[in-house]
Amino acid sequence: MPIETTNDASVQTDWLGLNGARVLIAGAGGIGGACAVAYAEAGASIAIVDRDQRALDMIGVELTALGVRHQLLQADLTVHGEGARVVTEAIAVLGGLDVLLHAVGINDRRPILEFTEDEWDRILQVNLSSVFGLAQAAGRHMVAQRFGRILALSSVSGLLAHHSHGPYAASKGGINQLLRVMAREWAVSGVTVNALAPGYIETPLTAGELAKPGKREDLESLVPAGRLGTPDELTGPALFLSSRHAGFITGHVMYIDGGRTLV
Repeated sequence: MPIETTNDASVQTDWLGLNGARVLIAGAGGIGGACAVAYAEAGASIAIVDRDQRALDMIGVELTALGVRHQLLQADLTVHGEGARVVTEAIAVLGGLDVLLHAVGINDRRPILEFTEDEWDRILQVNLSSVFGLAQAAGRHMVAQRFGRILALSSVSGLLAHHSHGPYAASKGGINQLLRVMAREWAVSGVTVNALAPGYIETPLTAGELAKPGKREDLESLVPAGRLGTPDELTGPALFLSSRHAGFITGHVMYIDGGRTLV
């Protein structure tokens, strides 16, 4: 949806320029789900993909309550070709594609010496390879239409050397560099590509770790803001980087971490 400037009062209320945008989100729970609601509230039409039908059904209830056009797509994005299929289906349902947000990820907190190669491969497939398949397919469409916004969730672990985060950290560092190269190749076509890098956020992915005795306090002590983040605190940055105001921002890793990467 190419960005236009206008003085029309009705459009000025849509300061993000996302009213009518066609958005595909990978990941129905946690941060992905929160962003789906935020995009919907900004007036976008939503297609959301996840392999977990229960998570899809739950976000579907929220989107239905908002009265927005949406489509729920079940798929395993680690399967070769599924990213391209999902993008094709989303374009057919939405009538095009303006924004892609990849918010799928898993972690396994163990020392590197304890991982098998199969376990390594699984984390890289879910966290990194699925970004490639989905963003490549979206990029083909967006480059052809000469407009698009691509976002993917990275992590502070892509920069910091957290203990017991080997495969996860490698996947997030890989996302950062993959998106930077995409940004470099597609900038001339009006397509921006950026990463959102959360710090310690309370999500289903972190719930088990935070439930361990003293773990929450330990993590909070590492954050200058003195607390953990929430999924809703990712929605503003996601909407901004998808908006009319971010057309000259590309190849950027935005840390949303309460200052964690400062110390």
